[in-house]
Amino acid sequence: MKLSEDGFDARRLRPRGTSGWRWRCLAALAALFAAFGVMLSMAGAATLLGRPPALGPLNDSIGAAIVLLLFGLFLLWGGINVWRRCRRRMRRSHGDELSLSPGLLKKRG
Repeated sequence: MKLSEDGFDARRLRPRGTSGWRWRCLAALAALFAAFGVMLSMAGAATLLGRPPALGPLNDSIGAAIVLLLFGLFLLWGGINVWRRCRRRMRRSHGDELSLSPGLLKKRG
């Protein structure tokens, strides 16, 4: 970036934002919870469909399989919701930043 002779620096116009590593870590953790929820749901559904228990004695009964299925679906739902909130929070523009017209952000061509 070219500095003018009078000492003007355009980088001072845009304040440094806070780093989003906390939101990224939380989003990654939420994605892991969602993946774990999918696996638990599949294990519970497999037992309910008459396949051999995937988790050994943990889900050898119908009641335990239903609990696993519901807990897995809850983890999946919660993980997706937290992941979406983190992504929205990371992408949200702050009021103290420079704002550009949406038309200027479009690619020409």
